[in-house]
Amino acid sequence: MEAIEVRAFVNERGVSVPAGSTALDAVRALLPASADEITAGTARLTDSRGLPVDAHQALVNGAIYRVVPVRERLADTDGAA
Repeated sequence: MEAIEVRAFVNERGVSVPAGSTALDAVRALLPASADEITAGTARLTDSRGLPVDAHQALVNGAIYRVVPVRERLADTDGAA
């Protein structure tokens, strides 16, 4: 019996991974360095609308993800001239 795969898109590139995989698994299959950045917290995963998603969520067929850098917020500068 053939293994069932799920097709997703990461940064506009298609990838097929085994059913039951997570969004992070799809990233790792296509862009291992980006998966490491997500795990390290220097990048995050968003959906096609730019909304953050949990990288450990179950992958659904046809999902579209983007890996984006995490931007640090400037320190609060109340009272600074």
